[in-house]
Amino acid sequence: MSEAQRTPFVESLADAATQAHLPGAGIGWLDAARRENLEALLSAGLPDTRVEAWKYTALRALGQRRFAQGDTQALTREVDGAAFALPGVDGPALVFVNGVFRADLSRIDALPAGLQLQPLSQALQGDAEPLRFALSRHYREGGDAFARLNAAFAGDGVVLRVAAGAKVAQPVHLVFVGAAAESDLAWHVRHVIELGEGAELSVAEHHVASGEQQHLGTQVTDIVLRKGAQLRHVTLQNAASGGTLIRHDSVQLDEDAQATLYVLELGGGLVRHDLHATLAGDRSRLETRGVFVLNGRQHVDTQMAIRHQALNTASDSVWRGVADQRSRGVFRGAIVVAEGADGSDASLSSKNLLLSGQAEIDTKPELEIYADEVKAAHGATVGQLDERSLFYLCSRGIPLAEARAMLTAAFCRAVFASLDEDALREHLDQQLMAHLPSA
Repeated sequence: MSEAQRTPFVESLADAATQAHLPGAGIGWLDAARRENLEALLSAGLPDTRVEAWKYTALRALGQRRFAQGDTQALTREVDGAAFALPGVDGPALVFVNGVFRADLSRIDALPAGLQLQPLSQALQGDAEPLRFALSRHYREGGDAFARLNAAFAGDGVVLRVAAGAKVAQPVHLVFVGAAAESDLAWHVRHVIELGEGAELSVAEHHVASGEQQHLGTQVTDIVLRKGAQLRHVTLQNAASGGTLIRHDSVQLDEDAQATLYVLELGGGLVRHDLHATLAGDRSRLETRGVFVLNGRQHVDTQMAIRHQALNTASDSVWRGVADQRSRGVFRGAIVVAEGADGSDASLSSKNLLLSGQAEIDTKPELEIYADEVKAAHGATVGQLDERSLFYLCSRGIPLAEARAMLTAAFCRAVFASLDEDALREHLDQQLMAHLPSA
């Protein structure tokens, strides 16, 4: 490790490793995976802006901090359940406070037929072998430092499986509360989600703050959709304004599988979301819809990579960004159509609004095609609100601030128009309106 990589953050991890009491300790392959990932992280350190994937997101300030790993008081911290209630989402729920599972806040007593839902810590107490493939995963060098960190220190998470043919009517609610503590904490959660052949499921993932804090949270999720499975996954991210949240999601779609992913990013001081999707089976289909609304000095970085590697697959991605004051948004959308993936249909749209001369948005669409008979399109824009539209609204007696909010909301709302759960869509809209800079 070079002197530049020998940061207080990285050095503190070696000390934490000797004190960590993680679930599944004593399972040989799991201990080995944790040790290998930690050693790789200690050796390489955190990425800097010379690494292409981190070009627009500097980690210097984070590297100078030391976090306590885990929260020993999480089971007794007071949390208001109203803070994470979602309209229309009142089915099974798992709630984690600072990365620790809270049975008293969760709902898993009566699960629908075909649904397996339990915290990772409990799953490891039973038959851990089905988790071996996911938890033994090796990560590439450079950009996956936080995935390695998560693999080395994940204290809990979610194991969610749906049996073949099962169609779960009620959405599953996954809640991650960042609660105020006596010092800055780091928490790490690891999720495994698998839908069997023909299964159907909706998931609402919710990140919310309970009090001001500057915690670091990492989350790694592996999602596998078997033949003909269908998943709708909605993420509402409203973490603490000073918090750091690093997420790494991988999605694999087998033959005829379909996934629709909605993301609304509203909170956090530094938020990074890596989304990697592989359309591995013929006729699989992926839709992604995302919005980030930033103000203050917030920084949200989304890195999306979609790979078409089977026949007649389709992906459709629509993302919108709004940045005000001194905030910064980053979006990279990369699509690769592999050799032999004929009949692929891929599209990506990234449109962004700057509401301040000091705000910044960097957007970068990428497209690589190695197959014939392919339809592909991508586009990206960064601009300001249309002055003619503002003038029109103001000429009708609407105050300027209200007119700006109306136009900004209309710019963002189209992303969630296809979400057919009315109550949840309306809640997302309310959250969006509450965070619009000029509202």
